[in-house]
Amino acid sequence: MSSGGWSRAFGNARSFVGNSMGGLRGSSSLASWVVAGTLAYYLWIRPSQQLRREQQEKAALAAESDRYRYVEKRKPIPDPQETGLVYGNKNREKKSE
Repeated sequence: MSSGGWSRAFGNARSFVGNSMGGLRGSSSLASWVVAGTLAYYLWIRPSQQLRREQQEKAALAAESDRYRYVEKRKPIPDPQETGLVYGNKNREKKSE
């Protein structure tokens, strides 16, 4: 690509970005993006974070207050069968030999 081709491609990309932002240029464009980002944060992101935090706190309080809940205190014993099955004949192949 010649130098004219690069500058044309850059100009096309720049105009595309400018048009996608509503045709605003310079400081007014930046200010509008800042306002939009701030509104999005306070209307959507922050409330969802607070809701998630409240749900976690409620779950922690509920788990703390239930003194009869089951708590695993040791690791489960692994199944001694070679097949790993709970039901069935154990070591059937070795006995038949």
